Amino acid sequence: MNRETAEPSVDTLPGPKATERVAYHREHAATTTYVYDFVWDVTAEAEGPFCTDADGNVLLDFTSHVGAAPLGYNNPDLLERMAAFDLVDPLKVAGQDFYTTAGDPADVDFPGPAELMEQLGEVSSGYGLDTVFLSNSGAEAVENAIKICYDRSGGDYGITFDGAFHGRTLGALSLNRSKAVYRRDFPEVGKIHDVPFCEDRNCSPDTCSCGFFAGDGSRLRRLLDPERGSVDPADVAYLILEPIQGEGGYRFPSDSFMEEVAALCDEHDILLVADEIQTGLGRTGEFWASDGYSIEPDVVTAAKGLRVGATVASEDVFPDERARLSSTWGAGDLIAALQGALTVEQIREGGLMDNAVVRGRQATELLRDEDLPGVTDVRGRGLLLAVEFDGKDRRDAVVDAALQQGLLTLGCGHSTLRLLPPLDVTEREISLGIELLAEAVRAADGQN
Repeated sequence: MNRETAEPSVDTLPGPKATERVAYHREHAATTTYVYDFVWDVTAEAEGPFCTDADGNVLLDFTSHVGAAPLGYNNPDLLERMAAFDLVDPLKVAGQDFYTTAGDPADVDFPGPAELMEQLGEVSSGYGLDTVFLSNSGAEAVENAIKICYDRSGGDYGITFDGAFHGRTLGALSLNRSKAVYRRDFPEVGKIHDVPFCEDRNCSPDTCSCGFFAGDGSRLRRLLDPERGSVDPADVAYLILEPIQGEGGYRFPSDSFMEEVAALCDEHDILLVADEIQTGLGRTGEFWASDGYSIEPDVVTAAKGLRVGATVASEDVFPDERARLSSTWGAGDLIAALQGALTVEQIREGGLMDNAVVRGRQATELLRDEDLPGVTDVRGRGLLLAVEFDGKDRRDAVVDAALQQGLLTLGCGHSTLRLLPPLDVTEREISLGIELLAEAVRAADGQN
């Protein structure tokens, strides 16, 4: 596949082979969340945002596997580095319980868990975060984040936000406020309070419409007021938020909102956990989305494109007690750690954060110029992009129509469509993707 000339080409979706494969997969798979019957053929040609399905259809993937593939498909630089690594057995080695090496850390060809942790400390040094615990997934990263906060603070309350999504394990589920189906009838961690998350990226305390600011202050300030509040700030173990909400609808908070959160965490000495699992790794044009706001996280959680889960904090936030944190088979495996380290290296050194800013601006400008029917808002930061529609049915129809055009997109929130192109997406690919999306919006409008 020549990425410079490739274009989507669709006959039928899903085709006969894809339909057969989906049926085979579901014979033994538990019911879960399948967005559509797209079946990636891992043996067929794919590069950048282009991939091939089981029936030979070529698609333009603007989902990056929900951000888990920030370099797209078959990134040649990544593959070249990995191809030189001879597979060993066992690959599944706990990066937090056993030591590995591939040579001198100052000049190592095949970075592993230790090198990955060093890189994460470097990109988080502005917050004074220098210590890392690796795990297998984002949910585990969140679990470990709240565990170390409970341990460090001695408090037993947690604060989350309306619309939040932090994972599917029981502790992380307790923090979710996006969809009832995630939490219904499952036991939860107690003493979790929630407050509104900002819905207007341009709001001030006087113009707030989401309910965070109301009356003579914010809901969070009133909750924590030492005299009138219902929660003693000294009992709060942590406040957790996504700098930009993902599953909740790609909601970009205002500076006023973030300034108030930062001020209250500082005033009451509350540990702030930034969930960067979808927003981190250069997606917004800065390594962490938090870098673009006034908050200063005490803990950062990462995963997806990192290929492993990671909880990043300062040494004094992590417990000193041996075995207080542990994971016998945590940290993914040696290949995952290698991929993660090489991905971080490429994002930092390959100009991909600058590219995210330029290409993200191109995408939002093109979408706004289209003046598409049913679109109520176009927003984004870097290559974290959202198109808001006037209803869920229209959004869902657009996702389906885009698939038939050969463009992979995803829904989130109630009526939002999200776009997550690879960080090295080109000008041509953005133009092509937005053109396909515009055609899909108009096609869906004809059905309504």
